[in-house]
Amino acid sequence: MAARSRSSRILRGLGYTTAAGVAGGVALYATIRPRDIPGTEAAAVPPPTYGEGGVFRPPKFPHVKSRDEQIADLKRSAGTIVASTVDRAKGWFGAPNESTNQEDGQEDPYDLLIIGGGATGSGIALDAATRGLKVALVERDDFSSGTSSKSTKLVHGGVRYLEKAVFNLDYNQYSLVVEALRERRYFLDTAPHLSSWLPIMIPINKWWQAPYFWAGTKFYDFLAGSENIESSYFLTKSKALDAFPMLKKEGLFGALVYYDGAHNDSRMNVSLAMTAALYGATVVSHCEVTALEKDANGKLCGAQVKDCIDELNGKTPKEFTIKAKGIINATGPFTDSIRKLDDQTVEEIVAPSSGVHVILPGYYSPANMGLIDPSTSDGRVIFFLPWQGNTIAGTTDTPTNVTKNPVAGEDEIDWILKEIRRYLQPEINVRRGDVLAAWSGIRPLVRDPKASKTEGLVRNHLVTTSPSGLITCSGGKWTTYRQMAEETVDEAIKEFNLQSKPLVDAPRVSGTEVEDEAPLDGTCQTHRVRLIGAHGFSKTLFINLVQHYGVETEVAKYLTAAYGDRAWTVVALASPTEQRFPVRGKRISELYPYIDGEVRYCVRHEYAQTATDVIARRMRLAFLNAQAALEALPQVIDLMSEELKWDGKRKEREWRDAVEFLGSMGLPKNKLTLTRRDVESGRVGKYEDEEYQLYARHGEFCPIIRGLTLMCVRVIDKPDELLESDSKYPQGHNPVVGADSPVNK
Repeated sequence: MAARSRSSRILRGLGYTTAAGVAGGVALYATIRPRDIPGTEAAAVPPPTYGEGGVFRPPKFPHVKSRDEQIADLKRSAGTIVASTVDRAKGWFGAPNESTNQEDGQEDPYDLLIIGGGATGSGIALDAATRGLKVALVERDDFSSGTSSKSTKLVHGGVRYLEKAVFNLDYNQYSLVVEALRERRYFLDTAPHLSSWLPIMIPINKWWQAPYFWAGTKFYDFLAGSENIESSYFLTKSKALDAFPMLKKEGLFGALVYYDGAHNDSRMNVSLAMTAALYGATVVSHCEVTALEKDANGKLCGAQVKDCIDELNGKTPKEFTIKAKGIINATGPFTDSIRKLDDQTVEEIVAPSSGVHVILPGYYSPANMGLIDPSTSDGRVIFFLPWQGNTIAGTTDTPTNVTKNPVAGEDEIDWILKEIRRYLQPEINVRRGDVLAAWSGIRPLVRDPKASKTEGLVRNHLVTTSPSGLITCSGGKWTTYRQMAEETVDEAIKEFNLQSKPLVDAPRVSGTEVEDEAPLDGTCQTHRVRLIGAHGFSKTLFINLVQHYGVETEVAKYLTAAYGDRAWTVVALASPTEQRFPVRGKRISELYPYIDGEVRYCVRHEYAQTATDVIARRMRLAFLNAQAALEALPQVIDLMSEELKWDGKRKEREWRDAVEFLGSMGLPKNKLTLTRRDVESGRVGKYEDEEYQLYARHGEFCPIIRGLTLMCVRVIDKPDELLESDSKYPQGHNPVVGADSPVNK
């Protein structure tokens, strides 16, 4: 009886424990389960269909103001009438045109003037515009021309930050992770065409690492809560190699896979700026702030700016004034330079750090699986991710100086390639010549005087206000741009006594009768405001493009992922090929799905003003393959010249500037001196550089330098057996010169 009673108590205890475990597991799953997988939902706006009578009715997307109209609005804030308008009025009454500008004495200042068109500045402009404020944004270069286009392309909370938060008991790091995980989901919801979820593998080499990484990834899932994408999971060695065949087999125990987001960073940035423009913001790129203006009380009230496009056209740029009640500094690595325009004695707060990335061919990684190495040879973390058909690897983390177009150092590139070799199969030869592009992005980390290494600097953002009223938003990371913008606008409303208000007659961004679901009532709604292109996007939208316009499937998939529902307009602007198929879309590069319609669309609808704007920030060719971008450059310049009416000098200037920029993207030095004629004649691929000698080229003379002697060796690399269709001539017969050839007569 005693034994039976004891076993009964044991079984009862086990039953209670099991029931509690099951109940806890169910409760935990109910708490953290993904509500909706991003990208699987139907489009908010169905694709255009053939209406009654077989008439195709594409969306009627709203237009933004032209760049000239936007500049006129900037000048009007200071009571300046644009010259062309005044001169036109004088002409009506027969009066002579005597001046370029005329003051009417009626200032109409903006509520906010934002300096900087990166992710933070564009996000602030969108937030303020959707709260009913009158907003202007100026950017010295192009939208996303700096750090915002040179990220790792991840939308993530940061597993490495979580590890530091736990081991260092650092609440700031912990808060950053939680905030970023929440913002990650907003990212995927408001721009589903530009962002997506991505499984990332953590290789495990020792058995004891499995519970360590499992606990870490599960904690990562738990912190995301209901905003989680998918739950992490464990893979055995065989399953890990099946998912990532390039992974080194020796010493591999298994792998853990967790989920984060990936995105097209510069296109996201451009979409933020264009969406802000649709909601009424004045956004002007290539417009540089040269001075800040203060009133009699020492408070900022405006800025002096100049139009940099005038300089590109060979003219002397004329400065003009923009009046605003408040000014926001969102210039990333250049934060301190704007702060010193306000106060020369101010202490610098930004600690710039260089992050180098390299682009490798797509065969280095699976198309749908990334990889993170949490323990590199010097303790840093390196990512290895599929992106736009290629593979991106990085990043480094070293102190640097702030420059406009930083160059990736050869030692940093070699370090990344060395780390890649550590976890790939030994038979995979990781070659320097496989690097298609390499760039350095400057992280605007907030300075911590107690930190000895930049790795110790957390990417928390900082919002400060100077005595004269300059609000500065610095630090942070791409994933948290929206939260940074919200806090900055909140501070601006409080500091400058601004009144937000409901947005009346909001534009139909979708181009249809469907309105945005966000209630624009004067509060921050950017977590619900869908960006331009998002409303009509779905995973199957590319099929509609193929069926209606006859574009290539690869091109259609790319266009819908880059432009969302605006792909309809892009394809409509593409030239007919006069071929059976594809019907529309002439490729800019044979290697990538970029077409001529993109160039026209970006000039007309996205404020692209230079060739670099197009090849780097609109289509990502410069980031994917610097040499392919060089080869496409003549066609891009010609298309833009047709749209913007460039003269010969401007086209030459565009060539020089674009080639110089490609030098910062990893273009080999021996190609920086090539002329346009060289490129058009095909000399880019004929140069005897490292890449040229990477591949077997049938029956060609390859130069080899031995000592001081240049030797040419005949490479015989023909197939052992020829198919019947390969040759129609007998062996040894010259197919060009025959007995009946006129050359012999």
